[in-house]
Amino acid sequence: MRLTRKEVLLKLKLKNQGNLKLCKAIDQLILTIEKKNWKTKEEIKTDRPDADQIHTDGFYFFDINVHRTLVLIQLNDNEATVVWAGTHDDYERIFKNTKNTVKKYLSDNCWI
Repeated sequence: MRLTRKEVLLKLKLKNQGNLKLCKAIDQLILTIEKKNWKTKEEIKTDRPDADQIHTDGFYFFDINVHRTLVLIQLNDNEATVVWAGTHDDYERIFKNTKNTVKKYLSDNCWI
């Protein structure tokens, strides 16, 4: 699967380069996405049990150590796009732990 906007994850990794556990988890997420060709959410959950589908248009949150990363999976095009990455506190502040707020964020930023 082609991973676009990987620089969002690499920036997160650079910002946290002292956190080896987080850096390894980011590398593992990138590796998993790039080597898989997911067609269904069941396949995603099998490979990444931490994946949580947040919107029916293929948006998933993945737990990465103490961070949350929002990844847009475009299954028809064999492409995954990193939409957002940040700490859990950032996630709560921006998304308020509600799917409606996530939907508004995605809409406001022209993802849906």
